Amino acid sequence: MNLSLNQLSGSMPSELGKLSNLGYLDISGNNLSGPIPYELGDCIKLLSLRINNNNFNGNLPGAIGNLASLQIMLDVSNNKLNGVLPQQLGKLEMLEVLNLSHNMFSGSIPPSFASMLSLSTLDVSYNNLEGPVPEGRQFQNASASWFLHNKGGYGKLYKAQLQDGQTVAVKKLHATEEEMNDERRFSHEMEVLLQIRQRSIVKFFGFWSHPEYKFLVYDYIERGNLHMTMENEELAKELNWQKRSTMVKDVAQAISYLHHDCNPPIIHRDITSNNILLNRTFKAYVSDFGTARILNPDSSNWSALAGTYGYIAPELSYTSIVTEKCDVYSFGVVVLEVVMGKHPRDLLHHLASSREHYMELEKILDQRPEAPTTTEAKDLVLLMKVAFSCLQVSPQARPTMQEGYQALIHQQSSCSSQDISVESH
Repeated sequence: MNLSLNQLSGSMPSELGKLSNLGYLDISGNNLSGPIPYELGDCIKLLSLRINNNNFNGNLPGAIGNLASLQIMLDVSNNKLNGVLPQQLGKLEMLEVLNLSHNMFSGSIPPSFASMLSLSTLDVSYNNLEGPVPEGRQFQNASASWFLHNKGGYGKLYKAQLQDGQTVAVKKLHATEEEMNDERRFSHEMEVLLQIRQRSIVKFFGFWSHPEYKFLVYDYIERGNLHMTMENEELAKELNWQKRSTMVKDVAQAISYLHHDCNPPIIHRDITSNNILLNRTFKAYVSDFGTARILNPDSSNWSALAGTYGYIAPELSYTSIVTEKCDVYSFGVVVLEVVMGKHPRDLLHHLASSREHYMELEKILDQRPEAPTTTEAKDLVLLMKVAFSCLQVSPQARPTMQEGYQALIHQQSSCSSQDISVESH
């Protein structure tokens, strides 16, 4: 049973807790206020719960932790919730996306969050939180944007200024034991990253290394990440199709630069909507090079698994050899996310299980921006074609990022050296 409601006002009825077979509940973008009823914790079959973009206040009920079936999303962002985060949320061990941003939560992130092993995104930005990030694999090399605009020194991101007054973002890395022991390689790769100069890549100012932790210093991008922007109903409307298309092309150019214009080539390894930052005019910047690797032509380029669940190329489930085609796959996921306005989880399952990838654009298009013009619709079809090609199961069947970028800017349905189609090879 699914329930999606709009144009609502008043308070959330406690009777919702009687809908024991409810699987999906979406009451986002309404004018609801008052507290969140603890009875909501009785909807134990919920897979996804979105109550964001309302005016709820008070505490987040600990009873939400009873929703053990939640696995897709829990989004309470853009409300007026306050108090400490309940420890019980740590029981949501299957949850993939937890968005608590743009509220007034205080205290620290509960240590119980380390039990949420399926978590791919935790956004606690724009709150009053402070203290350490819980120890856990899912928090290692977490995106700095998850923690923006909290109390000073929170977690892995720190509100710093250079001597000339310029604001910068400082990210604290908790690297793996293997990476900590390979200090020479880390320093070399950071030196290479310092040479990157491309208009759609966040400027990297420098790094500081210590035996137990490392700091990376980046330019500060005002608006935050793409994922957070698309979760905000008003900002998603403002992010029209022309801006989205330009954004995709800028990201493609940035990754192509890393793969083909840097010597040696650089693999980002974590291309996601959380690591694409937007400035005030919605210009996109690829960020967060904490997991980046330099391609060495004289070695096997073996590496421990890195990246974000839902964006990682399928071959990394059976091999530790990293190639540039891993970034190509992740880029394909991001393109679909931009077109659909959400992570293409179900569509990716369809692509993996079916040879036929033809589908009507209108059925998957994000409905929040104004409908695309004829020209914009043609551009969106091209984006989809390129995305499907990048998502081929076989890495060899995917285009290079240079080919994908050239296809996008030349407004063609195929690359010059490799077919960009919607058929599986």
